[in-house]
Amino acid sequence: MSLPPGRHGLLDLYGCDASILRDADRLHTLLAQAAAAARATILHSRFHTFGGAGGVTGVLLLAESHISIHTWPEHRYAAADIFLCGKMPAEAARRTIEQGLSARRSRWQSIIRGEAL
Repeated sequence: MSLPPGRHGLLDLYGCDASILRDADRLHTLLAQAAAAARATILHSRFHTFGGAGGVTGVLLLAESHISIHTWPEHRYAAADIFLCGKMPAEAARRTIEQGLSARRSRWQSIIRGEAL
């Protein structure tokens, strides 16, 4: 049986370290570590800080799809997407992000994208 083209992981992170959620450089490093844990190849990255006490939106474009994050430091909350091809270990990227943000609680959903070819 062949594999579906990809899996899309949706990760909600609660009770995170608010100082990290405001720091685009730290978030970029964390997502790069998550990509490495999933054995993915980074092609490009883009991060935007909303200033003051605002959060960060960031994305890593991968040869194998993408990893993105959106943060709300005032709520100590972050949402991350981990979309990878085939059998790549999205759960390894998930664990890296959970640990890096010191999340007290998380919710993970893994969705198969496309039918098995």
